[in-house]
Amino acid sequence: MGAKDKNSGKHETHGAKADVANRAANELKLWLFCALVGGFAGLIIWVFLKLMSLGMEFFWEWLPSRMDMPFYTLAVCTVGGLVIGLVRKWTGDYPEELSTVFGKLRRDGTYEYRNMPALLLTALLPLIIGSSIGPEAGMTGIIVGLCCWAGDNLKFARQHSKEYSRIGMAVTLSVLFHSPLFGIFSVEENGELGDDDAFSLSLSSKLLIYGLAIAAAMGIYLLLSALFGAGMGGFPSFTAPEAGYRDYLMMVVYILAGCLLAKFYDITHHMTGVAAGKVPNVLKETLGGLCMGLVATFVPMMMFSGEEEMGELMTDYVEYLPLFLIGVAFLKVLITNVCIQSGLKGGHFFPVIFAGVCLGYGLAMFVFPAGGHEVFGAAVVTAALLGGIMKKPLAVSVLLFLCFPVRMFVWIFLAAAIGAKLIGKGDAERNGQGNAE
Repeated sequence: MGAKDKNSGKHETHGAKADVANRAANELKLWLFCALVGGFAGLIIWVFLKLMSLGMEFFWEWLPSRMDMPFYTLAVCTVGGLVIGLVRKWTGDYPEELSTVFGKLRRDGTYEYRNMPALLLTALLPLIIGSSIGPEAGMTGIIVGLCCWAGDNLKFARQHSKEYSRIGMAVTLSVLFHSPLFGIFSVEENGELGDDDAFSLSLSSKLLIYGLAIAAAMGIYLLLSALFGAGMGGFPSFTAPEAGYRDYLMMVVYILAGCLLAKFYDITHHMTGVAAGKVPNVLKETLGGLCMGLVATFVPMMMFSGEEEMGELMTDYVEYLPLFLIGVAFLKVLITNVCIQSGLKGGHFFPVIFAGVCLGYGLAMFVFPAGGHEVFGAAVVTAALLGGIMKKPLAVSVLLFLCFPVRMFVWIFLAAAIGAKLIGKGDAERNGQGNAE
């Protein structure tokens, strides 16, 4: 009996060691594959943004310098809308908004990837012709689709497909916004994808694989940008404001203004969606391009996603009347929803941030004509605006570190939390369901 017990103990010891070795090997494979996913995502994002930059340069710098054409902006946007309509008639309703990508992945456990060239083309065209959108929606669909392809075609990745898709989302948003924490919090905060993954991870393991994937993506992206030039500059950084008691008293006004603009976003998103649903395809995209072209002809800063225009606003804001900047904020939100709902589709984060900054600057200039209070107003208004739209105060706070000083975290988080609370989830859920349908 003693010998048998010893042999049994040895087998158990060997079995335990084997289990530990297998777990360690599997964990190492997981880390390596996540780093590979991140590096490949960084490559794809750089290529996408570079193609976008080259297309914009051709249509908005090279071509206008060689031809004198009246109403050039109107013509490019309208014809571009027609081309997008024809392409989408052939490819389908792409790219899809972030809420739709999230919803499909949560519902189906996968995302369609078989039409990847079409997804890439439909994501690029609206950006190139100057639509008031950002690149995050199209890029997220592409990266998630590639992660799902890996899950379906690579044996090791098959059982972890949904987790890799979540990592792909975080990587995409991290690289596009140059904010690793935003990529993580935007996916994880409030349990966006639920907790029904094929395997569970501890918080430390999750942070590790997110960190590896994002570090690999940022490394590849920055390396390629250093060697061949970046495709997108990113948002400028505001200098730290010297806030006083008058700024703190104005926070009530700033937060209410941001919430008002968030409500305006929800209402116009719904109304433009209803109106666009009554117009046949191709005509719908053409009309969307026509609207974009008309608005941009008279107010050029309405074009594109807004990060370059925000940099110009930082230095040239004194040239504008406060009421003009307030009007620009609401018009930017409206034309962004017109573009998205008419088929000139993309993300809304970049233009919405620009709109919030315009509204904050306009209000601060109106109340404090002597100046010096604009950055604080812009930060609080934008935080309340994004909080009302996203309903994720922590994600909003880390996102706004792109533009505003970290020392403003308390005021930014407070404004985002109040915005999320004041603007009910009903509108956001309604819009998300409409998009998914």
